[in-house]
This record gives sequence, C-alpha cells and structure tokens, in this order.
Amino acid sequence: MPLVLRKFALSGLLLFAASAAALWTIAARANLLLDGSFETPVVPVGGFTNFTGAVPVGDWTGGAGGQVSIVSGTFTQGGLNFVAQDGVQWLDLTGFNANSPNDSVSQTVATTVGQTYTLSYFVGNVVNPGGIFGTSSSVNVFINGVFAQTSTNSGGAGTNTLNWEQFDLTFTAGSASTTIAFFNEDPPGDNSNGLDNVSLVAVPSTSVPEPSLLALLGIALAAIGLGRRPNPV
Repeated sequence: MPLVLRKFALSGLLLFAASAAALWTIAARANLLLDGSFETPVVPVGGFTNFTGAVPVGDWTGGAGGQVSIVSGTFTQGGLNFVAQDGVQWLDLTGFNANSPNDSVSQTVATTVGQTYTLSYFVGNVVNPGGIFGTSSSVNVFINGVFAQTSTNSGGAGTNTLNWEQFDLTFTAGSASTTIAFFNEDPPGDNSNGLDNVSLVAVPSTSVPEPSLLALLGIALAAIGLGRRPNPV
C-alpha cells in the first residue's frame, strides 16, 4: 500500500477508535432516569398541577396516601419566585396545602448487579419565616425501599427566589432493577419542598477498559506497526 494511503487508513482507524471510546463514555454517563426535571405533564404557565396517591406523575409515580405538585418555573406567591433549577418545571414534594411523610415520587430503572451508580439531585428552598413556606427543605432518599440519606437545604435567606442546592449519593446496585424514591421530610405547615434535575448515571470503571475498547486499541496499535514497516525494495 502506498505510504499516503497507509497513513490515511491509519488516521481513519485511530479516529474510529477514538470516536467509539467517546461514544461509550457518553453512553455510560447517560441519565438512566426519565424526565428528571419533571417537564411532563406540562402544567399551566405560572401555575401548578396536583397529583394525589399512587398515580403517574409523568414518568414518575406518586406515593400512596401522599400528594405532590408539578410547578411552573414562573409561579409566584407572596412576593416569592418559585423558579425551576433546570427546564421550566419542578416538583413540590409537599403538594397543595398538604404536607405528610407520604408525599413522595419514585421511579424504577434497570441496573447491573455490582455496578456503582451516582444519584444527583437538587433540593429547592425558600426562607419564609412565619410564612407558609417554612425556612428549610428536607428530602429523604430511599434505594429499593431502604433509607439512604436525608438532604436539607436551608439556603435562600435574604432573597425572594427559590434557592437550589445539589446533593449526590453513590451506591452499588444489588439487583437487576433499582427503585429510586424521594420523600418529603418537611414539618407540618411548611408548604414548599422542591425537587429538580434528578439524574442517575453509571460510574465508569477506571481500572479495566471495556473489551471492545481493548480490541479497538489492539487493532490501532497493529496498524501503527504496519505503518512503520519499511516498504519492500
């Protein structure tokens, strides 16, 4: 093969290997949860929609005996702005004039036994002393029905806008499916507990490359060796 064509083929092979590796990385970091920003169903602009009991809340499911609301990011009340952290909607775990430990949403996804995952989410809070929205927002996270952690956001003092704080949780899957659930942990009388921008991603292994990537790298290295071989006389 002429040297120019050989270099061209080698460059194409290396580009293919690099692209495949990049695509694998992107796939590994894809969000396994559907509608983590609660964009469906679409609620009235500037308003909200309530969901009571174990009913579908878009791609999520409400908790039995509880109530939650999907809220428009342009909703305002009492001089407070309830903006979304991501997209144009968010979830209020307290529902409308309702607040109980049963207020929750959950979603079940396929997982790989032994695989490590990172759950990331934002909790929204407004500081409204003496008002109906309280001064902090606390969310309990359950993995397959087992309590995992409580996340509390007390930020937002001195502002009139919903404050968002990110929290993370890393766990190893023990079954082929995993249910992620978020429960309201605010006290009675606190009628705002935001949840938004929820994601669940697999943590890529940094020790052993995927077999397919090893094969591609092997082909690329072999091609490099051929590219360096002197032309026959």
